[in-house]
Amino acid sequence: MDISGIVGEELVAVEFVQDYLQLRFDTPLLTLYVWPHILFSEYSLAYGEPEYRNALCSLIGEKVEEATLEAGDSLTVKFENDTVIGLSLREEDLDGPQAGAYSASGSVSDQEEF
Repeated sequence: MDISGIVGEELVAVEFVQDYLQLRFDTPLLTLYVWPHILFSEYSLAYGEPEYRNALCSLIGEKVEEATLEAGDSLTVKFENDTVIGLSLREEDLDGPQAGAYSASGSVSDQEEF
């Protein structure tokens, strides 16, 4: 699946929905059913750690520099400030059959799961 549509897009909202996360860009929508890691140059944060949510929210207003989705391996979203949102898509790291979904139009009705 190609998620390159978010490259150059600004993150406009971070939505915490019970047990999943939605990242809204100017138009596209990235939904993650597994909590990603946030990677900074000096350290990383995982779900449940102090400042995790604040770190995600601090990315609002940042533009995406690179975005890759390698089926069965990983999802990586790198922002212009060098912060990376990373998620393992390896079967042994997932709790269910899907790790997330992507919608180029921003509508949940046409999103593709991965």
